[in-house]
Amino acid sequence: MLLNALIQPLTDGMFKGIYHGKQCHVADIAAVLSRAWSAGVDRIIVTGGSLEESKEALAIAETDGRLFCTVGVHPTRCGEFEDSGDPDKHFLDLMSLAKKGVAKGKVVAIGECGLDYDRLHFCPSEIQKKYFEKQFELAYAMKLPMFLHMRAAAEDFCDILGRNMDRFGSGVAHSFTGSAEDRDKLLSFSNLYIGVNGCSLKTAENLEVVKGIPLERLMIETDSPYCEIKNTHAGINFVKSLWPSKKKEKYEQECIVKGRNEPCLVRQVLEVVAGCKGVGDIEQLSKTVYHNTCRVFFPQDLDSAADALLSGSHDAK
Repeated sequence: MLLNALIQPLTDGMFKGIYHGKQCHVADIAAVLSRAWSAGVDRIIVTGGSLEESKEALAIAETDGRLFCTVGVHPTRCGEFEDSGDPDKHFLDLMSLAKKGVAKGKVVAIGECGLDYDRLHFCPSEIQKKYFEKQFELAYAMKLPMFLHMRAAAEDFCDILGRNMDRFGSGVAHSFTGSAEDRDKLLSFSNLYIGVNGCSLKTAENLEVVKGIPLERLMIETDSPYCEIKNTHAGINFVKSLWPSKKKEKYEQECIVKGRNEPCLVRQVLEVVAGCKGVGDIEQLSKTVYHNTCRVFFPQDLDSAADALLSGSHDAK
């Protein structure tokens, strides 16, 4: 089973063994990645949420041919443009990093950017909107898709998206937790996909909303180390794939850490999506969402596959 574990903040301190500023175990990103590859994950996109985090994401992506990354500033961190003392230079630094990463074949999207009105205490809405819109300039200049974040901000988010439709080719609104109305607003943009993870699958209402996302517009992700599927979640009965786990204080390399999501657990997201949508052929579902991911972030793969098919048909003649 091939899976793109789409969204992974592998820059998070938890993968260095640090929780709330305390070192609880050794850095274990190599073990985390090994579990992901063994679970059928084919590629991972490491997300950047600030200029410095984007630099770190690129450095991580350069360690393995199956790792890629994004460059951008998360809505809750958009204050860094103003705090830098020179917002224009900060933007140009992002542009320079994106160019460097594209040249290396590692940067595949601009983001994580968007609007988050649930956490306005981190950054006011006006600053969020200003620099969300600004980052479409990056996507346009680099000819890259957008990796988007929308939380409790559907109206403003869709307004800004609508004004900038000519500045990006495609994108995904990741970690979707909105209503059916929010879902339908996003689906009205023909070049936009919706990404779901454990946070998207908490309640029966969430599952109903996910049921209404057409398979051809769906992506799956984990957003690890966050957004795990918990025993209290509505879709837990659909989960079949399990890994041994230990508390962080009793860390063992062969086990996942309780309460810390991991890329390998994207299989659980696939299982819950299949269950709530009544899809019996989970292998075909995995191929569909994999294809969706490639269509946005790795279009060259689809071109290669098409070339291979054409070559085969010519050989047959």
